[in-house]
Amino acid sequence: MDKKRVLVFPCGSEIGLEINNALKYVKNFEIYGGSSVQDHGRYVYRNYIDGLPNVDDENFISEINSIIDKYSIDFIFPAHDSVVLKLSQYQESLHAIVITSEKETSEICRSKKKTYEFFKEENFIPYMYNSIEEVGEYPVFLKPNVGQGSKGTALVKNLEDLNYIYSKTDDLLILEYLPGDEYTIDCFTDRYGKLRFIGMRERRRVKSGISVNSVTLDCHSEVEKIAVKINEKLNFRGVWFFQVKKDINGTFKLLEISPRIAGTMGLYRNKGINLPLLSLFDRMEFDINIHENSFNIEIDRALINRFSIDKKYERVYLDFDDTVTLGNSINPFVMMFIYQCVSKEIEIVLITKHEKDINNTLQLLKVDKNLFSEILHINKDDEKYKYMNNEKAAIFIDDSYSERIKVSKMLGMPVFDIDAIESLIDWRN
Repeated sequence: MDKKRVLVFPCGSEIGLEINNALKYVKNFEIYGGSSVQDHGRYVYRNYIDGLPNVDDENFISEINSIIDKYSIDFIFPAHDSVVLKLSQYQESLHAIVITSEKETSEICRSKKKTYEFFKEENFIPYMYNSIEEVGEYPVFLKPNVGQGSKGTALVKNLEDLNYIYSKTDDLLILEYLPGDEYTIDCFTDRYGKLRFIGMRERRRVKSGISVNSVTLDCHSEVEKIAVKINEKLNFRGVWFFQVKKDINGTFKLLEISPRIAGTMGLYRNKGINLPLLSLFDRMEFDINIHENSFNIEIDRALINRFSIDKKYERVYLDFDDTVTLGNSINPFVMMFIYQCVSKEIEIVLITKHEKDINNTLQLLKVDKNLFSEILHINKDDEKYKYMNNEKAAIFIDDSYSERIKVSKMLGMPVFDIDAIESLIDWRN
């Protein structure tokens, strides 16, 4: 199969980062990340395109088509709800296939009011008040008709607060309060309209509308019925999800539906269900099989560090004891860096005062000595900087502060402790 090119936009969102994680090692696809502003995507996507137009710009479609033509893009993965809607509305005008559902489905899903009205005959829709005067019981919950995450939402406990918030914000919905647990249900519908996968996960901890702790669950029968009914009434293709929350009686009520990837779908990806990849294969008219591992899995997320340094280097001088090694074993993080250097054809010179035969120790630890362009085994009273030079742009990595200071003073070479290796890792694929 010829390699296909996929553009993810905007690539720095949590959704865009998950799509990259799902596709970056798939041999059949070349992934491009696009953003309107510089974002985290530039630390993740090897093929990064910034300066794309904002989705609301009048020239958005024509400029996206220019990008598609320039990079020979085959598919576009929208990674934001507004982009999902826009690209679905202009699918016929685009020069690449959009990985989302049809326009009418996207338009209904983008508006919570349209969604609730579309499913008003179903018992899983929360009660929606038509006016402030209709509210007879508190608390109630306010949320924007169009929005994502928890932005603009409010729990209101009395009429005074309701009047104040409602007067300050346009297009707010007044809904019954749902005090129970919240769940996301990841789904996949194939090109024949058949609902092929339903995966339920609990949103245990949420920050800024993003589930930062979640666990997979066996899908509740009532939730399965909701998924089937939604799939019957809306025309999905590929990946989509919906969210439910329990009301005061423990009944599941619908919060929202979205025809796109969810940022926490990586939970099911690690159970064997790669929803972005399945969506691409389905668009390529492949019949798919789905196998889910039987274990449950939990995810917990926090901010991570990614770095870009302005130092280019062709050689690494690397200590061994307590650097390549970690206790009586090896340091897997350092080994990852070593293999990164090998893949980039950067020389690695192992320079060590190891007390034993270094070749025997490498063999015992199952470290291939051929990873190193040279192994310098020196006396413990010798100085490492004497065996190093700046013939090529080089850096030095050692857990010893005194060794690093000597190399820095004598050679002016950048030096790194073990904890700083993270700044040397290139996470782009």
